[in-house]
Amino acid sequence: MATKRLSKSKSASKKKVESPKKIPYYRKPDNLTLDQWQIALRKQFGQENEFEVTNIGQEKFFSDFQVVNKATNNAYKVAIRSTDDSKNFCECLDFKTNRLGVCKHISATLHHLSGIHGAKKAFKEGSFEPTYSSVYLDYRNGRQIKIRIGEENKSDYTKLAQQYFDENNNLKPASFPIFEIFLEEAKKINKRFRCYADALDFVIAERDKIRRKEFFTKLIPEGYEDLSFESLVKIELFPYQKKGVFFAATAGRSLIADEMGLGKTLQAITTAELYKKELGINRVLIVCPTSLKYQWKSEIERFTESTVHVIEGTLIKRAAQYQYVDAFYVIVSYHTTTQDLDLLNKMEADMVILDEAQRIKNWKTKVSQQIKKLNTPYALILTGTPLENKLEELYSITQLIDVYRLGPVYRFLDQHQISDESGKVVGYKNLHEISKLLSDILIRRTKKEVLSQLPKRMDKNLFVPMTQEQMNIHNELGDNVAKLVNKWRRYGFLNETDRRRLILSLSQMRMVCDSTFILDQKTRHDTKIEEVMNILEEFLENSEEKVVIFSQWERMTRLVAQELTDREIKFENLHGGIESTKRKDLLDNFQNDPASRVFLSTDAGGVGLNLQAASLLINLDIPWNPAILEQRIARIYRLGQERNVSIINLISTGTIEHKMLDVLKFKGAMAEGVLDGGEDTIFLGEDKFKQFMNSVESLTDAPQNENTIIDSSEEHEAEEQDSVNHAESSLVSLPESATTFFGDDDVSEETMVDLSVSESANPNEELIKNGVQFFTQLAQTLKNPNDSRELIEHLIQKDETGKLFLKIPIESESIVTDTLQSLGAIFGALLKK
Repeated sequence: MATKRLSKSKSASKKKVESPKKIPYYRKPDNLTLDQWQIALRKQFGQENEFEVTNIGQEKFFSDFQVVNKATNNAYKVAIRSTDDSKNFCECLDFKTNRLGVCKHISATLHHLSGIHGAKKAFKEGSFEPTYSSVYLDYRNGRQIKIRIGEENKSDYTKLAQQYFDENNNLKPASFPIFEIFLEEAKKINKRFRCYADALDFVIAERDKIRRKEFFTKLIPEGYEDLSFESLVKIELFPYQKKGVFFAATAGRSLIADEMGLGKTLQAITTAELYKKELGINRVLIVCPTSLKYQWKSEIERFTESTVHVIEGTLIKRAAQYQYVDAFYVIVSYHTTTQDLDLLNKMEADMVILDEAQRIKNWKTKVSQQIKKLNTPYALILTGTPLENKLEELYSITQLIDVYRLGPVYRFLDQHQISDESGKVVGYKNLHEISKLLSDILIRRTKKEVLSQLPKRMDKNLFVPMTQEQMNIHNELGDNVAKLVNKWRRYGFLNETDRRRLILSLSQMRMVCDSTFILDQKTRHDTKIEEVMNILEEFLENSEEKVVIFSQWERMTRLVAQELTDREIKFENLHGGIESTKRKDLLDNFQNDPASRVFLSTDAGGVGLNLQAASLLINLDIPWNPAILEQRIARIYRLGQERNVSIINLISTGTIEHKMLDVLKFKGAMAEGVLDGGEDTIFLGEDKFKQFMNSVESLTDAPQNENTIIDSSEEHEAEEQDSVNHAESSLVSLPESATTFFGDDDVSEETMVDLSVSESANPNEELIKNGVQFFTQLAQTLKNPNDSRELIEHLIQKDETGKLFLKIPIESESIVTDTLQSLGAIFGALLKK
């Protein structure tokens, strides 16, 4: 570290001169103003740390330099034009935003030059004054376009400047739309006239704001009440949503901070469609949490005709997708963005939509820093919680919209934080000033504000990807189902053992969609828990209302309970194992205690409950019987409910849960209780079982070849893979305590069905058992005349001559052959006796 020290004193005493005290970084010295302290910190840093300074200009001192920070290897261009910080420049963001005229790179350059012979004399003479005139961007007072008039053609430039600039040499507001006329006239006077790139970029951006606002005001004269909105998407927007779209469209870069459940996603998509239609943009980049990528894809396909592509795979595969994908919407995760920033910028998206923007609330994180380097002319930021704990969070999020809007952070915090003597923040002040500063780029509505516009009930399916460990187990079970489906296709029926295996595999596929913990109570591979906690944190932060969370599996609610406990969120937990005498206390607590915000329940525990204190219901999984789903919803959406309610269903992407929505639509054999009804599923009549198998066929997309393996696995990103451990074992069958049947795995014994199949069972016992079950079912059938008639019609068949034959389904010809040979051997042995 290169540290500057004072030389030794030449006095007789030979005493050392004390080094000046270091400027503290976290507390302002009493003898310095706020700005003096910040300037001193930057000069101190530039002098005490290693920087490589290279002169890339023509002059010795007042020149252009390249400055490389040895610690970060970042390089910046520095222009030294004075020693008083009035005319120097640096490319770094700190220089452009701190309004001090100095940064550590300028400080390091001046410190470097001070050691070169002749520096003292050169700096004493003043600053560098070129003879040519120029327009530049002054960052010291919040970015102002200024003109500096040199000696060449001074009178001509002075006269020209009076038309476009004020008495302080600042560009007049009215001159922004006609700035190119000024440039043409200035170049005609002298070709050496300069307009620096950052100044020109600023003028263009300001001019675009003016023209965009004028354009949309003329295009949509009635504002958010205009009929133009009706043709943008396939759904009618609420008035407040139209207002949000109009606000975002005119702003260009903005933040929609509506409370959760008010449709920020739809407003963002509609804004993008409006830009596509009217401004001709070609590409929209959507950055969101990994768990929401397919949710965005689903919403886009639902509301628009635009093409959409989700970026997946290894770096090589992703690079190819960025280069060749031709979709209007491109969706990436936060994690991918931090890795692929250069590739994303080369893609040259016209607009970025940043969902769940609270992910960048800490400006010190790599994710936050990388996201803010995305280069797009338009940006739409979405978050229901722009400010959770600290003002710095709002500041960090606002940086992506307009890095200059809130001024330098040290001034922002000084103006709005209240600290005690130790420096601890104890409160905030002047918050209305922040609201005014952001009024044209931030819009926020709460449910209370737009209650009259909302429907009484809003349902939303939230698609969540699984971890690779979950998907591996899900696909292995899917292979088992596919083989059994192909066997049914080939032979037309399945024996009881195969039926048990089929039901068990389907049951386990559903379980693993929630978490591997439900299967083994050891591993924790899941994404739904994280997603539900994200939803809860936003909801509970922004309202005083309550939430009900349902799952069919008690073990799933157990995981949520642990997360709530860790976050010190008070909740009630009801499942089949809770005694009926204790249920009243749980209900009373939830209904009457304001601190009790969450009610966890299984289907076994949720029947007959009145939970109207809640306005949000989250289904961690959806039952295959629509009646059960509506029973859940009826706990909060019922007569007497005075609030609008929201229903969120968490669905694992690319799984049996996902296909269930598209194929079954909660209809057919499964919806009749086939998979939720208990023991009768094993002994279905053939007609109902055929309906059931047709549903399973559609649900599983089983290949025609029974040896074909279903490959529905997806590539998942490193952030998911790093967060989980490998499964301890391959899960093929349920542990004994979890072999319930698509129901609550801790309910009473009479509702449980053991679906496990013992491979070591005695074949004679299995034969006897099957025989007993056959005759039991046959006896039940023969008791009912209608069932008996159906059985007879099913077993007999007429040929062309009218003769009757007994029709018995068999798996294959070989079975008949083997059976006859076995019978022959048995009769032969008996005859010998």
